[in-house]
Amino acid sequence: MNKLTPILLSGILLFGAAACSDGAKTSADAPNSTTENTTSPPPAETVKKTQGDATSEIRRAQANNDIRAREQRNNVTGGDATRAKGDLESEVRSKLEVNITKGALTVEAKDGVVTVGGTVPNQTDLAKIEPLAKEIKGVKQVNVTAVVAPAAPASPSK
Repeated sequence: MNKLTPILLSGILLFGAAACSDGAKTSADAPNSTTENTTSPPPAETVKKTQGDATSEIRRAQANNDIRAREQRNNVTGGDATRAKGDLESEVRSKLEVNITKGALTVEAKDGVVTVGGTVPNQTDLAKIEPLAKEIKGVKQVNVTAVVAPAAPASPSK
């Protein structure tokens, strides 16, 4: 039994690390990495469906409360000197998700450097990315690789 325990723990940790390796995405139709930008805009129906949850006041309040709670927990455990990669990605993603509702963004973080890729519908939303990301404790630098790609017009229903 003593030999089995380390093997089981190692397997669980390996599985957890593999499951957490993908960057955080603001929507299901966001690109899979920050280096991949879709040049074709998402269909208007998809944009409307995706933004439904993000625009509700309940979701916005929940995301802001989650961010505040994480920052309080981080302050208790050592301030903003070091942040867990997944925690930083998740906080930035949440912040962008509730403030740029029509975007399809991917967030990756490493050593306090956050990279945001994907698409946003206009230049105003593109300009919001860096200041919003820098509001999160632990973000030292923001690289924005996202591009402007307005939603495609809805296809006519038959």
